[in-house]
Amino acid sequence: MALYRFRVSFEDYDDVVREIDIRSGQTFEDLHRAIHQAIGYNCEFPSSFYVSNDQWIKGEEITYLPNQRRIDRGVALMDKIKLSSRIDDPHQKFYYTSNFDRPFDFHIELLKIILEENPNTVYPAVVKSAGEPPKQFGNVFNPTTLPPTSEEFDFLNEMEYSEEDAAEGFSEVNDEEGGEDNDDIMNGGDEEEEDEFGSEFSDNEGFEDEGHSQGHDDY
Repeated sequence: MALYRFRVSFEDYDDVVREIDIRSGQTFEDLHRAIHQAIGYNCEFPSSFYVSNDQWIKGEEITYLPNQRRIDRGVALMDKIKLSSRIDDPHQKFYYTSNFDRPFDFHIELLKIILEENPNTVYPAVVKSAGEPPKQFGNVFNPTTLPPTSEEFDFLNEMEYSEEDAAEGFSEVNDEEGGEDNDDIMNGGDEEEEDEFGSEFSDNEGFEDEGHSQGHDDY
């Protein structure tokens, strides 16, 4: 039985490379597990291979742990499809997405077909390894840390809204009480001064008129 040697590289980390030898009669699930073992990832997550062209355009999908939508579409399952049935080119390519919830994308290319296998080797076998892969879940997810409960979330929201309500209430009190006093001080004070000075001016005008009238009488 012939061997396929695949070059496996991350789409976004092209310096991380693994080369894997696998029998032509083995399945896509065997390759799926071999890739994860080679990079130290847990393979038990929904994933898919896509038969690809030279531009890495996705074609037929072959999946693992399919969701209901893929089941309804009748997507082929990895454990049912042999690699040899999808090899049409001596440099056949597959686009591969691991774990749709926290996905990593890979480029997989057939490097060569080996006609004789090593009887002392268990296949699939990693024959070349270069580069340190990123952590499977990165720094954005810690499976040992539980998300906050709904009660905690509601409590935090309640605190936030309480602070906003308090600020709005304080503003309304100022508008209703302080604002009215300020208007009285600004408008009322001016009116009182105007009345006071206005009456004095009116008295002075009366005095001047009386003086002038007396003066004219003297002349």
